[in-house]
Amino acid sequence: MAVSLFSGLSEQEVAALADGAIVRTFPKNTIVVTEGERSDSLYVILSGRVKVFVSDEHGKDLVINVAGPGEYFGEFALDEGPRSASVATLEPSKLAMIANDTLRGFLVSHPEAALQFIRGLIARTRHATESLKDLALLDVYGRVAKFLLERARESDGKLAIDERLTQQDIADRVSASREMVSRILKDLTTGGYITSEGGKIVIRRRPPRAW
Repeated sequence: MAVSLFSGLSEQEVAALADGAIVRTFPKNTIVVTEGERSDSLYVILSGRVKVFVSDEHGKDLVINVAGPGEYFGEFALDEGPRSASVATLEPSKLAMIANDTLRGFLVSHPEAALQFIRGLIARTRHATESLKDLALLDVYGRVAKFLLERARESDGKLAIDERLTQQDIADRVSASREMVSRILKDLTTGGYITSEGGKIVIRRRPPRAW
């Protein structure tokens, strides 16, 4: 399994870091880290999937990202400040936990990994900026349409979303109610823009910019 943070390193170097990691398994729907708690570790996903989310005072969640094997979270751990988001498992998951001191020493002695780490932070900052722009400038329909198009991939001559998404999944990702997302998906289906095949969303035609 490839981990972007460790690309360019030898197997021996990766093994050295792995020796300092603690591997734990988590059941589905388990909170791994909580927004606001002290950052003390980086987590590498060995198997399973997790969601990264923030919550308001009313308990409403906004899902920032969904990550799977080979990806990592908790990269703000180096400053040991409060966690900026919570992370929960979407399915049974195995995670490697790397403590701050171990990670810091590794990055100091492996400049290539440190560069990859910085690139990852930049990419995630850009993603966060784009998400904020969408929330400010796009209505719910626009956010749903963009969400579907960004996740669709060409497969067997069809533009489909491999990830099996519920209406609530989409609602959480675009900061909308499930009822609103349900109406939008129904309209897109009626209009011939999308269909559901085997539990997956298939895009037949590019949805219009505005509804």
